[in-house]
Amino acid sequence: MNIYIENEYDKEMKERLDYEKLIEEVVNEAVDYVKCPYECEVNVTIVTNERIHEINNEFRGIDKETDVLSFPMIDYDKPGDFTGFDEIDDYFDLDTGELILGDIVISYDRVISQAHEFNHSVRREFAFLVAHSMLHLFGYDHMEEDERVEMERKQNDILINLGITRE
Repeated sequence: MNIYIENEYDKEMKERLDYEKLIEEVVNEAVDYVKCPYECEVNVTIVTNERIHEINNEFRGIDKETDVLSFPMIDYDKPGDFTGFDEIDDYFDLDTGELILGDIVISYDRVISQAHEFNHSVRREFAFLVAHSMLHLFGYDHMEEDERVEMERKQNDILINLGITRE
């Protein structure tokens, strides 16, 4: 699996966090959790509130900051269903043969503020946002109540499997 991590956060990271290791752990657990049968590729970029605001406005037409953005590269018939992917060359990197899941953009400013707001660790908040975004890359969403409940359960399962709980 290739996980490409780019830290564009141009401020001092006040909270100590081995974000590269954490991203790898959560991405790998999410891939295992949904039983993805392929080696995968994921891109993760860490940015400021200002930058995620710009990206959100540019790509989604929403003129405000957010905590995380997900840009899936795959159209699923059903979330987490990999049936028939072997026949779709566009989903795979021609050089590595890996399934290209998509891009995750995380606002580190929001990680810090939400960790304090929800009274848990920065590590837990960061891991939560990666797990949440990975589920979006697998086609899950939370537009309807039943989808929201399912996605929350899956996010919690992924974090519990890693021993990352609300502290």
